[in-house]
Parts: sequence; structure tokens; C-alpha cells
Amino acid sequence: MLTKSTTANPSTVLGRQLGEELRRLREAAKLTTTQAAEALDCTKGKISRIENGRVAVRLPDLTAMLHAYGAADTDLAERLGALARKANRRRRQGWWNQYGAVLADTYRDYIALEAMAGEIRTFQAQLVPGLLQTPEYVRAVTVASRQWQTADEIEKFVQVRLARQERLAGDSPLRLWAVLSEAVLLQQVGGATVMRTQLEHLLTASERPNVTVQVLPFSRGAHASMFGPYVVLGFPEEAALDVVLADNPTGSIWLEREAEVARYQDLFDAARTSALSPVESRAIIRRRAKEHRA
Repeated sequence: MLTKSTTANPSTVLGRQLGEELRRLREAAKLTTTQAAEALDCTKGKISRIENGRVAVRLPDLTAMLHAYGAADTDLAERLGALARKANRRRRQGWWNQYGAVLADTYRDYIALEAMAGEIRTFQAQLVPGLLQTPEYVRAVTVASRQWQTADEIEKFVQVRLARQERLAGDSPLRLWAVLSEAVLLQQVGGATVMRTQLEHLLTASERPNVTVQVLPFSRGAHASMFGPYVVLGFPEEAALDVVLADNPTGSIWLEREAEVARYQDLFDAARTSALSPVESRAIIRRRAKEHRA
């Protein structure tokens, strides 16, 4: 059975401490995040994630940042380097890392960011979002993917996905807003019985105060989000930038440039505006659940 370590959250105190010190050095140098990104030849999003403690800081990046900020103090560089190494060791202790054999790098990165996100907005064209899937539905999707071959690999992946769902509970639960194509309700994943149970679970989950589910019906016709699923992750830190995980024919890609993220934010706003209201959506989910009879 999958269990979580108490050091699971990669946004550790050490990572935040390092990020805050780098932020102060940048501000002392009177550089904006945009100027810092230009100096390091990276994106503004990467600077933001480093300063918020959301990603590991590689030592070459740390050296480049200190140089760009005019921080030439050798003792400071040694102290921050030691802090970065220690924070990175702690980050590798995230519970998902022990399942590296069955998790692709992109998915492992996604879980790490999901663990720190305050809000997720997602459009799904064919599948129920992973955070709302039942065990039987997860298993059917995993088997159908043919990416995992043995029963042990499949079961480990199922347990990882179910463990992720704990983010929807607790004292500070993740806020989830999902817009689903009507096709999600009709796709026979795992057969009629599995689908009926899944849709009933979706109904129950949609009643939670931190979960919003909307259905975009076929009757709305063509729309901008119909070309593929995507997830927009938002973070609670002040001035933190959203990031997007989008699927394409060759896999999943991360998008972090402001213009790209804004495009997906607009796509989601258009999708939720076109979709049925949450109350109307529950009605159609309930109706489709009754149609899935063995």
C-alpha cells in the first residue's frame, strides 16, 4: 500500500529559505524577474519558481544568479551552495520518487507541482481528471495505455494516482475546477459498471466545496479547447506564476512563458463559459450514469 512520507512536500522550508535569499539579492541588485531571466537566458517563470521554492536550484544556475546579482562574497556563495545541496536532497525524498520506475519524468514533475498548487483548472476531452478517478477507472486507463506491462507496475501506478487525490482533502485542500467534454461521460472506460460507478463518484465529488465540475455538451459545437486536454496550475504564493501542462500528439509539454500561459487561461475561461452550469452538469452526469447499465 502506498504511504506518504512526512517530508513529501517538495516546497520545503529549506527551498523557500534559499528562494527568499535569492529574491532579496535580486531586489538589492534592482533587477526585475524579467531582467534576471534575460541575464540567465531562461524564462521569467523559472526565476519565479526558484524564488518560491518550487524547483530544485542547480549549482550552475545558483552561480549564474549570484554573478548576475553582483553577489561576489565567497562565504555567501558557499553558504547558499550548501543550502541548495541540502534542499535538493530533501526534495528527492518526495513520496513519488520511490515510484520512479513506473513514472515518467513529466508525470513525476507534475505530481511535485500539484503537491504545492493551490488551484488547478483543467479541460479534459476524453478522460475523467486523475484527481477524480475511481480505482477501477484508473486501472482500466492504465491497462489500456499499454505503457506498463506487469501487474505490479500497473498496481503501483494506480496507487500513485489514488495517493494524489489526498490533495483534495485536509485543512488546506486543493481547489479543482474541471470542464469535461460530454465525450468523457460516454467513453466506455472499463465497461458499463465501471463507468456507472465513476460517474456516481464524479457526482459526489462535485458536491465538495473545493471542487467544481462542468460539462461542455456536444450541442455547443466546435470550440477552441477541443484539440486536446490541458491543466493550468496556480500557486498560493504572492506573484507566483501559473504553469500549464498540455498534451500533444507526441506527449506532454510544460508551458511557462506568460503569453503561452495566458493563452490557456483564456481557453479555459471560454470553455467554462460555454459549458453547462455546475447544477446543469450534475443533471447530465446523473442521466449518463443511469445509461451505463451492464
